[in-house]
Amino acid sequence: MRKSTTAPRGTIHRLSLTSRVLEGNLLGDPAEREVHVYVPAGFEGAGATRGLPLLVDIVGYTAGGPAHTNWRNFGENVPERLDRLIHSGAMPPVLVAFPDCFTRLGGNQYINSAAMGRWMDFLCDEMVPWLEQRFGCGGPGRRGLFGKSSGGYGALAHAFLRPDVWAAAASHSGDVGFDLCYLYDFPNVLRGLAKHELSPERFIRSFEQARKPDGKDTHLLMMLCMAATYDPDPGQFLGIRLPVDLRTCETIPERWAAWQAWDPLALAPRHADGGVKGLKALYIDCGDRDQYNLVYGARRLHRTLTTLGIAHRYEEFPDDHSGVDYRMDESLPFLAKALAG
Repeated sequence: MRKSTTAPRGTIHRLSLTSRVLEGNLLGDPAEREVHVYVPAGFEGAGATRGLPLLVDIVGYTAGGPAHTNWRNFGENVPERLDRLIHSGAMPPVLVAFPDCFTRLGGNQYINSAAMGRWMDFLCDEMVPWLEQRFGCGGPGRRGLFGKSSGGYGALAHAFLRPDVWAAAASHSGDVGFDLCYLYDFPNVLRGLAKHELSPERFIRSFEQARKPDGKDTHLLMMLCMAATYDPDPGQFLGIRLPVDLRTCETIPERWAAWQAWDPLALAPRHADGGVKGLKALYIDCGDRDQYNLVYGARRLHRTLTTLGIAHRYEEFPDDHSGVDYRMDESLPFLAKALAG
């Protein structure tokens, strides 16, 4: 049941792309990746999408891009939201890609990792050129990406590291302020691992064999995914090493420093002169009662970007981390208008 009964439906193309840079990744994940592509109503047919801006939806932990094109109860999936926003005139027509970047460790932060794979290279150097050749969309100055949570982190990381590719980015409740969103959680990680002799391998094999993993185990898996992302050790099982002593939970300075180097609070000043100031649009928001403490990191990032002279739009809203897709009504028009201009 669609929320808007008057907006004409766009078309979803269900495609697949075999990646060269993801082949042989340490997790053993497939290199062939499904990519759903939204084409707005009225732009079907040969050559019709030529010149449309390109947006890429990178999703949060435990999800894959194609999940955003599925039917959704009590609301809209992203294509239905796009139909409504475009039909109402709130945003110009865009082509939107939904890549499947799900991994054995339950998610993705969309950066290159010796354990997780070269996900930034996949998106920027393989998927984007492939889409643009196929649909005639995007091009320099007309590409953007958006995401929530882990996807919000990915949008920020790409904005700072690959402004040569992206001209706009939007982060909803993205992972910022690693000392508050990750470090505080390591006692819980060790308590969870203690049930498996403090072995990430034993825990993951148990998780993969479980008929019904519980939420606490999924959260523990997420923290191991972060370890394989920010400070991988290819010599360990799935590249996982933790930045704390497994017995005392004391921080290992050099290991934690490797994590902190990936915090957007560190990326922003390090790459402030690398092209990020040339972005056409940078959008950041967060709920003011985010249960993962991300609003405090978002406020710090807002202050840092302001100090660095990096133009951006920052908003807080009265909500937590969950069920906030409605915020796309703010970010998507903002990005699309900037890219279409």
